Amino acid sequence: MSTKNLTGQCQCGYVKYKVTGIPVTMFACHCKECQRQSSSAFGLALWVRSYKLKLITGSINTWVRTTASDIEMACDFCPRCGSRLFHRLMSQTDIISMKPGTLDNADAYKPVGHIWMSRAHKWLKIDDNCLIYDTNPDTFDEMIEAWSRLEQ
Repeated sequence: MSTKNLTGQCQCGYVKYKVTGIPVTMFACHCKECQRQSSSAFGLALWVRSYKLKLITGSINTWVRTTASDIEMACDFCPRCGSRLFHRLMSQTDIISMKPGTLDNADAYKPVGHIWMSRAHKWLKIDDNCLIYDTNPDTFDEMIEAWSRLEQ
């Protein structure tokens, strides 16, 4: 796994950012919170370890919520258009969870797993090569390992 420079922006272009770090996994979450947050069938998360975040333009607002696992999560978004950009677990300061749809090269990455499939829309078809979890996995080690085997 190597360090990458990831650039992107919010929907309106007010916030432009650069994240430098080591991408360690990407997955889709089908929980109700992610469905509501993304206004879609699921949310995507690209985890980047040992990251440095630089805002090139704009500023971000943060909303903190408590997860189903009773962990506080900071949710960063554009104050103008509301696009969600990053999530950070308050207890896990070495990893940022990026919203990969905001990346300039969003099509460069694909998820290796799907969590909270017990809440997934029934019409959704999942790639047979993806890891599947009914709820939140106990650890994300299996998805991190699967990601490390990919050339991304």
